[in-house]
Amino acid sequence: MHNQTTVRVWDILIRLFHWSLVASFIVAYLTSEEENLWHIYSGYTVLGLIIFRLIWGFIGSKYARFSDFVRSPAVVFQYVKDLRAGHPPHYLGHNPLGGWMAMALLLTLFAVTLSGLKVYAIEEGKGPFASMQSIELTPIAAAYAEDEDEDDEDRGQKPNEADEEFWEEIHEASTNLMLLLIALHVFGVILSSRLHKENLVKAMLTGNKTRQ
Repeated sequence: MHNQTTVRVWDILIRLFHWSLVASFIVAYLTSEEENLWHIYSGYTVLGLIIFRLIWGFIGSKYARFSDFVRSPAVVFQYVKDLRAGHPPHYLGHNPLGGWMAMALLLTLFAVTLSGLKVYAIEEGKGPFASMQSIELTPIAAAYAEDEDEDDEDRGQKPNEADEEFWEEIHEASTNLMLLLIALHVFGVILSSRLHKENLVKAMLTGNKTRQ
């Protein structure tokens, strides 16, 4: 019979980050169809949390650092093989596949917030990109700038309508991708919890896991 040892894996800042990000994304998503401050402020909160996570990924506690869970493709593919065989190795921190998922979630969420800020700057003239609108065009908007100016006079449309449409499509597409990744993440948490007979949700609440 093996002795099991409780190990503090997730520090308090990682746990606060995780659940704050969950809450902020839910608020942002539920208020996406409404022009209100909840959507704006929750978006800013998400961006701030992403910045914190990137910094903490280099200077944080052992299991929070990218060096602990961002592994090579060969290691990830081997883990997938072991997973399909039904006997994947146990990791105290993120497993190799979970590490890639964590990075995919962060990158996609950054795309969501970046595109949202661009739309906010174009539509409302506010946010960190507002001052750039008058001096900067995206490649797509620049390519059609002259034709649009002539057409806009006839249709009464905004000169930067193509720019706005471009970033709105990026925002919507990245949000949909984020929802897919979240679904896969939840499935992975359930699967890993069952395979290793541990409660990963509880671990993210208490910070503790059992060394197997």
